[in-house]
Amino acid sequence: MESTKILLDENEMPKKWYNILADLPTPLAPPLNPATNEPIGPEDLAAIFPMELIKQEMSPEQYIDIPEEVRDIYRLWRPSPVYRAHRLEKALGTPAKIYYKYEGVSPAGSHKPNTSIPQAYYNMKEGVERITTETGAGQWGSALSLACNYFDMECKVYMVRSSFKQKPYRKSLINLWGATVVPSPSPDTQFGRKILEEFPDTSGSLGIAISEAIEDAALHDNTKYSLGSVLNHVMLHQTVIGLETQKQLEKVDEYPDVVIGCCGGGSNLAGLSFPYLKDKINGKKDVEVIAVEPSACPTLTKGKYEYDFGDTAEMTPLLKMYTLGHAFVPPAIHAGGLRYHGDSPIISNLYADGLITAEAYHQIEIFEAAVTFARSEGIVPAPESAHAIKSAIEHALKCKQSGEEKTILFGLSGHGHFDMASYDKYFSKELSNE
Repeated sequence: MESTKILLDENEMPKKWYNILADLPTPLAPPLNPATNEPIGPEDLAAIFPMELIKQEMSPEQYIDIPEEVRDIYRLWRPSPVYRAHRLEKALGTPAKIYYKYEGVSPAGSHKPNTSIPQAYYNMKEGVERITTETGAGQWGSALSLACNYFDMECKVYMVRSSFKQKPYRKSLINLWGATVVPSPSPDTQFGRKILEEFPDTSGSLGIAISEAIEDAALHDNTKYSLGSVLNHVMLHQTVIGLETQKQLEKVDEYPDVVIGCCGGGSNLAGLSFPYLKDKINGKKDVEVIAVEPSACPTLTKGKYEYDFGDTAEMTPLLKMYTLGHAFVPPAIHAGGLRYHGDSPIISNLYADGLITAEAYHQIEIFEAAVTFARSEGIVPAPESAHAIKSAIEHALKCKQSGEEKTILFGLSGHGHFDMASYDKYFSKELSNE
């Protein structure tokens, strides 16, 4: 009988992260100072990030060591399992082989602790006492609160208002690990008060929440800011996912034809796909990598590739990325972690070079795919992760039509145990088809 789970021992966990900056065919466009349009240097970022993360942001090294203190905490859930989706394959009647890497086994229930732990660690090493951040659906906020708890730091989370209302138990989890969480826009910052005055009924956005968190950090000497996606060092930390997956699939003599990940800012997609893209860039394999986004926030499929701010208040450097505009406020879809106006500069670079492709789906079809998956594989997926599931199902059904026996790999970036109210709305037909 073929295995369902492919496991690694703890001593097989990667000891280095993979830095795709070393292999990009087109060098990454530098972040710019919005006042001068000149590239920014490390000193420009030192007010809100610790120096070690700034070095990683700009490092040309292909591999970067994972500190032992970080690996010790990673051992709580890493290496995470790869599953062969036998039951989903049977339900679809496809000749394709479907595998998924499951990151919902982390304490926070998603892939986000892969970067929250090292980010908190590097801040602690530089004497930082407090970290501020934003969160969409709450996965990042809970992951950073967990990390700050382990390194004895305060944490304040600005949570997008629509998700603050939709996902009350994410708030509870953030509080459980000792952090403070408020809905964004909030009355706690000057920018939050400005938005509430102009748009009192706003659902909020990640761009607004980022502005609030940066403003908070800039006003307190003991505080730094932390971001859960988009930036280069975040993409770097997440590659532990793909590095493990390569070892796991080697155990069953498999290499994917297609690698799929949901994509908001891009960290989950990057984590799974970058080690495979290394092989593609170097001409070893011709793997297809697919970024899947919501139709309500289609940054890659409908955005413009240009310099833009990462936040609504125009406090960040200018980043070259696919963007819908930093003032864009997407509909309050239930995949709150994918409601970001722009994509990671690295993801954007790869998309512009044709090394990855993108797909967008509406909310109702995403939940339909999630239900199909849950009823076959048993795991309740987060709405964000269900975007990757939808794409994997579509490609498996194409194989059914063509008879191709492709190997499909997707990232199941987190569980949906805190999203049951969203599933209730789906079953009661109250979800809008954004």
